[in-house]
Order: sequence, then structure tokens, then C-alpha cells
Amino acid sequence: MSVRSGKVQTVLGLIDPSELGFTQPHEHLLVNLLASAGRDAPDEQIRLETVGWLRRNWTSSPSNLRLTSEEDAVAEMKSYKAAGGGTIIDVTCADIGRNQEAIARISRATGVHVVMGSGYYLSVYHPDEIKTCSEEQIAEIIIRDIAEGVGETKARSGIIGEIGLDWPVRDSERKVLRAAALAQVNTGAVLNIHPGRNPSGPLDAIRTIVRTGGDPERTVVSHIDRTLFSLEAMLALAATGCYLEFDLFGEESSYYPLAPIDMPNDATRIDYLIRLIQAGYREKLLISMDICTKTRLPRYGGEGYSHILENVLPMMERKGRSKKDIETITVHNPARILAFL
Repeated sequence: MSVRSGKVQTVLGLIDPSELGFTQPHEHLLVNLLASAGRDAPDEQIRLETVGWLRRNWTSSPSNLRLTSEEDAVAEMKSYKAAGGGTIIDVTCADIGRNQEAIARISRATGVHVVMGSGYYLSVYHPDEIKTCSEEQIAEIIIRDIAEGVGETKARSGIIGEIGLDWPVRDSERKVLRAAALAQVNTGAVLNIHPGRNPSGPLDAIRTIVRTGGDPERTVVSHIDRTLFSLEAMLALAATGCYLEFDLFGEESSYYPLAPIDMPNDATRIDYLIRLIQAGYREKLLISMDICTKTRLPRYGGEGYSHILENVLPMMERKGRSKKDIETITVHNPARILAFL
């Protein structure tokens, strides 16, 4: 039995799942979503006059796509902690700016537990070596992140992902997903996937994981709220045993700049959660915000990481959800997925 079995691995070490408290399972404290060609683009100022436009067209500003300020992250995590937050799962992969030393400092400075991801995002961000590595070699990199740690400080990953998939899935993305499933089996870690922007994407990814020998019961499908748009589709995915993650809370605009879809708002997300709870899937639901741009932060006109605690949970109660429902989704389910087998 591994020393990690039954424990959660944060960037500061192993802890008991009962120590996590309220957990947002899909966030980014520091991230750079610019592809390699644009990494050095000017960091233009975000002004009050432009923030409304940027929140709607959030991909249009290179500066908006970079969260690189430890100072901002520390301030945000202090606010999150004060609102009742206990843990953040930072699913930033190595190819989109993962900074293990910085997030360890943020965790120490704020008292918020941080669980760090491992793996690779979409193919446009993949380093050149991913093209030539075998899936077994990629799996070994992920396993090493979990077992030995990353960088000089050797902070260790506690989750695999978010593994990025486009639609149609690129060859290198499929290879990374298979590698992630191999690493899942080897380590007992939970696997988080970013499915392609197509209703067929989630089930396609689950099928790949199963064919590789991975475990859908230990797999989280992110971004349900921009991928599936009917209860029937959600129920079909839930029937595989995976976790359904509604992780775009705070995104209230129906406009989505990356695909021709109509986005739900927070009230609609909660309505879907209620119907899934009624269908018997309360223990398979997760909620988060996927903050990855400046305009999601209060300093730049956004709602901040404490939005779920301050605004969404009261709305859930108003819509009839019990404290047990809320605690299951925000405390017990994240603790269950993070505990290593």
C-alpha cells in the first residue's frame, strides 16, 4: 500500500481528507493561456471602460489570458479563506504556466490547501517532445510529478489534469489522455479531463479511458455547463460512473466566444444540479469557477473565487437544496476524489 493511500497530496504535503473543508475542484491561481507564439505579448492595462467588453470577449486580450501575479493570488486566497474556503484544486498543467514554487508560497501565506495538477493541456500548448514521446513515457512524467515532485522544491501533484482535448481530438491529445489513464492506474490519483467543445466529447473521452484500462469512477469531466445542454445527455454521461463538474459558475453571459453555443447562467446550472440530485447522482457532482483570466478577479471587475460561497450557495438554499446536499457537493465529493486509492 502506498504512503498516499487514503490521503490527499497538497503542494505542502499529505493531509487527511477531513482537513480539506469547502473545496473548489477546478481553478487556476497562476496560468498563462497564450500559446507559445504569444507568450511575450504586451501586458496592456485593463480599464474600467473596457472591463465589460473584456468579460464578454475574454479571449481578445493577451493580458487577460495571463494570471501571473502572486500578490493578486494571495489577496484572493485570503478572501476565499475568510468566506469559508478551505481548499483549491489548481489544475494548471505544465504547458500552461504551472508554477509549483509560487503556489506553495501562496498556500503557506494564506492557509488555503492547494492541490496541484499534472499532465498536459490542449495540443496547441504541447511542448515539442510530446510529439515524439510514447504514451508510456508521458505517463512516467505524470507519475514522477506525483511520486517524486516537481522542480527544486519537489512539490508533488495530487491530481492528474486537467487533460486538454479539442474536438475532433488531436492525435497528441489522445496520446496524452491514454498516458493519463495509465498514470491513474499506477498512482491511484483522480483524473480530470477538459473535453472538446462538442456534446460527443465527454463520452468519447470516457471510452478512451476505459479502453486504456482507466477507471471512469475516478474520472472528473470538466465544463459540463459548456458541453452538454440537456438532462438526458448529462444522465447518459453520469451513468458511466464519472463525476460531472459544473465549473463555470460566475459566467452569467449567454455569449461564449469559443463556440456557437448559448451558455447557461448560475441559476440554470443550479437547476441542472437539482435535477441530477433528484435522479440519484448527488455523490457524483462537483462545482467550481475555472477562474483563468484577470477579469474574473475583483481587482479587474470580477466576482472572485469566493463567489460560490457568497452568492451561489445561498441561491441553492433558496431553490430548496438542503445543507446536506450542499455539503456533499462542496466538501465530501471533493474529499472523496482527492483521496488516493
